[in-house]
Amino acid sequence: MASIKEIAKLAAVSAGTASFVLNGKGDQMRISKSTQERVLAAAKELGYLPNISAKRLRSKGDKVIPVIAILWTIDTRTALISRFLQGVHERFRNSEQEFEVLIEPYESSKLHQLQSLITGTRFNGAIIANASDEDLAYLENHKISVPVVLYQRKSKTYSTVSVDSYEAGSKVADLFQSRGHKRVGMIVPQISSQAVQLRQEGFVHTCASLGLELLQQCKVTGSFSEEGGYESAKQLLGRKELPSAIFVLSDQMATGALTALHEAGVRVPEDIEIVGHDNNENTKFTIPSLTTVHLPVEEMADACISTIIELIEDQQKSPIATSFKTNFVFRKSCGSFQ
Repeated sequence: MASIKEIAKLAAVSAGTASFVLNGKGDQMRISKSTQERVLAAAKELGYLPNISAKRLRSKGDKVIPVIAILWTIDTRTALISRFLQGVHERFRNSEQEFEVLIEPYESSKLHQLQSLITGTRFNGAIIANASDEDLAYLENHKISVPVVLYQRKSKTYSTVSVDSYEAGSKVADLFQSRGHKRVGMIVPQISSQAVQLRQEGFVHTCASLGLELLQQCKVTGSFSEEGGYESAKQLLGRKELPSAIFVLSDQMATGALTALHEAGVRVPEDIEIVGHDNNENTKFTIPSLTTVHLPVEEMADACISTIIELIEDQQKSPIATSFKTNFVFRKSCGSFQ
């Protein structure tokens, strides 16, 4: 493995400068971006393995176990990380491939604060979940030193694992139309999410094409939480005429919405039918139980691991886009199904 002195020589900088850059202190030491990029390029050319990563790697014979970071946003979407980790665990349990997992929380739209993405000093590859528009712009405009897979995000630059979110929203509109609804509503989380935006667009556009009435006053936004769903449903209850079916774009919000409707004496599904999205574990136990769009989180986690390992092992050089289908889980909140 190359030494810091060798990297410094190739980059035409001092050993101290090279050390600061490789340890993620380039900005702190006011080293220019061009110099930092030159050092990182030299390190990559010489096959340098940073010290922090080296300490975390475990050798077994001639094998090296990679460290995979899962970067997950610190917001209410952490409710889904348990299902994601279940998928990772199943992959680990049923495969001969070995890897270590590092959970790295980050604040939405502040991915740029993680210097380890630039220096590559903590892990060998990263699965980045729920990247906002600002996060994606940062990734596509900066040199990232480790392989990256984006979960629930489209990109032409990086490998991705996602579902067809537009189709998911469209299928809910189809369902409402098939059940004879004419006037429908929608509760949308206020969050920077490409998946949520596409889900919303699919529902709205398909409602229009099918002749379903989706008035502006029947589209309500709120925080991505049970409380946000509760308050959003209360807003809808203040309208002169209620829709006969509501698509709630997250199960967490749907849970809160069901409570608000129950408190107001609105019967579900007799007066209003409700469909959520994600298939969170608790949706089997809401009153009534929630019909929802199943997000195949566990299978997507497996695909993320497969893709990042291929990228780490340099078996795949060009971006891979893996897309999954969604399906309905029918329960009592959307009428009776056999």
